[in-house]
Amino acid sequence: MQESYATVDGYQVKLTNLNKLIWPEGLTKAHLVKYYREIAPYILPHLYNRPLVMKRYPHGLGDEPFYQKECPSYAPDWIIRHPVEHSEKVVNYIICNNMATLVWLANQGAIEMHPWLSRIENVECPDIAVIDLDPAAGSTFRDVLTIALLVKEALAQFNLQSYPKTSGATGLHIFVPIKPVYSYKTVTKAMQYVAELIVKINPGMATVERKVAQRQGKVYLDYLQNGRGKTMAFQYSLRPLPGAPVSTPLYWDEIGALNIEPGAFSIHNIFSRIKEIGDIYHGVLTNKQTLDALLKLI
Repeated sequence: MQESYATVDGYQVKLTNLNKLIWPEGLTKAHLVKYYREIAPYILPHLYNRPLVMKRYPHGLGDEPFYQKECPSYAPDWIIRHPVEHSEKVVNYIICNNMATLVWLANQGAIEMHPWLSRIENVECPDIAVIDLDPAAGSTFRDVLTIALLVKEALAQFNLQSYPKTSGATGLHIFVPIKPVYSYKTVTKAMQYVAELIVKINPGMATVERKVAQRQGKVYLDYLQNGRGKTMAFQYSLRPLPGAPVSTPLYWDEIGALNIEPGAFSIHNIFSRIKEIGDIYHGVLTNKQTLDALLKLI
């Protein structure tokens, strides 16, 4: 095993097998580590104090990944752990608050960053609500963009500003930053109401049907991603797909143009975009809203 050490944030981070192929196009673990080191100033504020689930690809895209919630025993002492109670056990999650932890995660083959929607200060109350738009077979990304605009309008009726991003795969995520005062169950019900409202507005194009076979030709509005302990690839997370796409914040005007592609941004061009426009998801960190107007109808 090839080993080296990098000094990051004053910590010694062990790096192994940096020449290991991760993406088939020739991108290696060294590229993965370099990406997260460089994206750290933008992704870390979004990951701050959130329990993190690792989705690891230790042998690259050619092998099966696995999810890991528990911080491994061999992790360095300087990595923050936080215990969270589940029904049958306590899980010690990693808290990724610095670049050194991010680099260590990348060295573990964690291509994707999957944090909770809540922070450890109030782990039972999310500070983000989300609607995940996923095109079923027979549906297009243009359909996803069309439905996203309806979601934006619906949320605005309840005085809620929303922030879209590519999932980095085939869909779109719409984040709604909220005050961390509602339970996961309450937030899920609120987003369910919005999702079902969109289906009523455009039943030919939108669905909340959980059975995949019955979503044919429609965009699935997944409000269940608001469940306690549910995670998804966050903004600026790489995705384990050809081309190394990145889950990228978008302007609503880009959605409205109806011509953006789901894999438009990747490890190859994300930094030129950020250099030009900065972190347009900054509002997700600062614009904490209430669900009061929406909850009155539920």
